Amino acid sequence: MLESVPRTARRSTWGIAAIWVGFGFVVTGLVVGGQLAGQGGTAGMPMGQAFLTVAAGELFLFILTILLGIPAMATGFNLAMLARFSYGRVGMVVPMVVMALLTLGWFSSILGMIGDVWGVLLGSPTGVTVIDPAVLGRPGIAPISLEVVLSCLVFGALFTWTAYRGISAIEKIALPVAPFVLIVSLVVGIAMVKDFGGWDAVVAESNTRSGFGFGSGLTLVIGAWIAGAIMGPDIMRFAKNRKAVLIGAAACFIITNPLLNVVGYIGTIATGDANFVNWMYVQGVFIALIGVLVWTVSLWTTNNSELYSNSLYTGAGMNSVGWNVRRTSIVLVVGIIGTILGSLGFYQLFFADFITVLGAAFVPLAGPIIADYYLLRKSVYTDANLTRQRPVRWTGVVSFLLGAVCGIVFQYFLPLPGGFSAGVAALIVTLVVHVGLHYLLPGVRAEDR
Repeated sequence: MLESVPRTARRSTWGIAAIWVGFGFVVTGLVVGGQLAGQGGTAGMPMGQAFLTVAAGELFLFILTILLGIPAMATGFNLAMLARFSYGRVGMVVPMVVMALLTLGWFSSILGMIGDVWGVLLGSPTGVTVIDPAVLGRPGIAPISLEVVLSCLVFGALFTWTAYRGISAIEKIALPVAPFVLIVSLVVGIAMVKDFGGWDAVVAESNTRSGFGFGSGLTLVIGAWIAGAIMGPDIMRFAKNRKAVLIGAAACFIITNPLLNVVGYIGTIATGDANFVNWMYVQGVFIALIGVLVWTVSLWTTNNSELYSNSLYTGAGMNSVGWNVRRTSIVLVVGIIGTILGSLGFYQLFFADFITVLGAAFVPLAGPIIADYYLLRKSVYTDANLTRQRPVRWTGVVSFLLGAVCGIVFQYFLPLPGGFSAGVAALIVTLVVHVGLHYLLPGVRAEDR
């Protein structure tokens, strides 16, 4: 986690692509599609506007992943190592703490998603309710049964073990599963349209949806996957060339995630539920079992990546302040914490607010790295300079924090004209401030030389 990946340890292009297909297959893609369609009686948008919103958001994520993936491929550095240059060897603790918390939240959320589908399949033969959200003031959320909790505990242990094994184990899971996952998603989407009466009926129903603006939708699409895009360097550092970076990013943001957005939108229009596994339940036990297994195995790769990357952020942050801990030890500890949180309802209780804040506040985290590498100091990014960076690079720390504050303000207090995305605006603020501070502070440039 503290060394660049040598050329001899790079993975095949299709191995990288398979990881990104599995990484991109996560229920948030369906949830986002469902929210754009107005699931639960909330504001939605007609199909044309929804698909335009998905295309714009996924294109933004695709470009951002490439911009972060190219320096990772060129240097073999993970996100934490890249952050040493733009934030400083101690200042990088700021983005690493943020990313460690984000990936922990995602790991817990995905466990909750898996626990939910297994809870529906198994039913509640014990009749035991562990958490009743109604008691916590959330009556619209279903009670969390003992079966859901036990499912989270079992799969949390399994995911922790494979993440402990490293990138090769993640690749071995992703390669055989990726194409099957895409086929099942596509077939189920077509079947739901047919059940509803055909494509024309779906379009007609979608035209009744309104009230959700393009800017808010764009922030939602970006927020659902911004953590994954920023985590990109941790996978892309194993790529052999730029083509592998491009194909890997496309596998997630041109194929997998947009497909899930569309299936989630159509599923909500046709059945009222974005989660296609719930539709598969009523088709018979065999079909339901296929749905649950596909869901579980596909999310396996996603959660492996979350936990693997978390260990890189936590370990690098601890190392920067003089505390050296093995990556595998961090995986075990964080895996246990995440499994407990997932079992106790983090997904069911907090997920909707979690991804909205992500889209508004944490897009700027990538800004200092992009600005520093492409506009200011590309030649500095070498192994020889990795330990020679100043303790804190204030241009990076200040520009990120300012951008994050702007993202929250734009999202919740001062909406931008024309419904412009709060997250995108916050990233622009960070890029401008980072470059501006670099040229306004002559001492920074002198020290760089």
